Formats: sequence, C-alpha cells, structure tokens
Amino acid sequence: MFFILSKILAFIITPIIWIVILLLWLIRTKDEVKKRKLLRWAIGLLLFFTNSFIFDEFVRAWEIPATPYDKVQTYDYGIVLGGTSVHDEELNRVQFFRGVDRLIQAIDLYKRGHIKKIIFTGGSGRILKPDMKEAALVKPYILKMGVPEYDLIIENESQNTRENAVYTKAIIDSLQLKGNYLLITSAFHMRRSIACFKKADIQVTPYSTDRYAGPRKYEFDHLFIPNVSAMYDWNILIHEWLGYITYKLAGYI
Repeated sequence: MFFILSKILAFIITPIIWIVILLLWLIRTKDEVKKRKLLRWAIGLLLFFTNSFIFDEFVRAWEIPATPYDKVQTYDYGIVLGGTSVHDEELNRVQFFRGVDRLIQAIDLYKRGHIKKIIFTGGSGRILKPDMKEAALVKPYILKMGVPEYDLIIENESQNTRENAVYTKAIIDSLQLKGNYLLITSAFHMRRSIACFKKADIQVTPYSTDRYAGPRKYEFDHLFIPNVSAMYDWNILIHEWLGYITYKLAGYI
C-alpha cells in the first residue's frame, strides 16, 4: 500500500499539475478579480519552476556534496542503489537512465581499488511489473564491464530506499560480511539514503553521483530564459523532499 500511495503522491506533487489546476479554476470561475489572481499565480509558478538558476540554488542546498578521487579511502563494500534502468520490452533490452552514473562510478571505484566488492540493491519499482527485478537485469552488464561474480552481491527484492537498506542489512547479516561500506547513489537522493541505512544499523560513508547542481552560473539564459527541463528537475527534487518527510513520519528514518 505504501508503494502505491507513493506513486499517487508523485503525480499529485508535480508542479505542472498545480498550474493546470489553477488554469482550470480560472476557466470555470466567473469572478474577474479571482481570474486575474489565478492567472498571476499560474504565470508566477510557471516562471518560478522553469527558472534554471532558482532550481540550482534549491538543489545545491539539498544535495550531499560529491567526493573527489583523492579524498576517497578504501572500502570493503560499495553499496549501489538501484533506480538506474528499466527493461525495454519492445526491444527486449535494458534501458539505462541518468541514474546509471551510480553504477558507472561504482565500477570505476572498483577498478581503481577504492572498493573491494560491489553490492547492488534494487528490485522492481513498477506497480504493474513486480517481477521485473532491476538487479537481476543489470547483473550481466556489470559482469561484462569486468567485475567478477565473486566480487558482486545482488539484492533484487527491494522496491524503495527503505527496503534497499533493510534487505541489504539482511544480506550483510546472512553472509556475515565484515568491513566498511561506501554508499553510492545520486546526490539528491543521498540524504534520505544515509538516514535509511543508519536506521537499518549500517554505518556508511556517502559517495554522491550525478549531481544536478554544478558550479554556480550567472549566464543570461540560465538566469532569465525559462527552461522546460527545469520543471522536470523540480519534479524529482520535490518527490525527494516528500519522500524524506514521509519516511520521517513513518519512522523509517
């Protein structure tokens, strides 16, 4: 039920939905004063959520900073969170998303000797495709990229960040794994992830990937020209904020 509710909330909190609701309200109301107010609100929200500079400032404050290579120590295990791919049924192959940076960075760290083994945790994040386990789909790709099977541990039952932590803890206990852990996930997702793993009694060091906030830019187009991709990025950030608050209320963190 929690999984389904999270999907419904993800739709409701989308900024474009708020703007559409305001415009529909504007069309239906006959009060001219209210019409002008609704129009101003709709335009204001549209300009706010399509401004790349504003988004960058908010996401920069939320993301956990990334770590340069020369600051990374050696870890026994690198825990990589799923959310990197989906199975393309039409082409019968895995389609990777932006979050695949989590996996690429983990393999790079493995090759550099910063992590000795990789734990990939991720099941199905799709309501209608519960049997489509991400970790099982991604495993062949990891092996082809040069990580031997004896250095790869797969967890493919988790459906969310809390379960990533809980099920990883179960694997650690069942295999009696000893050592230190590097948590590898997206910078915007790291804050909630750390809290979940701490709650599951796994002490981790963060390694942020695929950052949204880069160097601060004061270019004219970045400051003033509306960018539709910024609204999409806001969807991700607001979803993460809501996820953090929901997890806090549920006692997951």
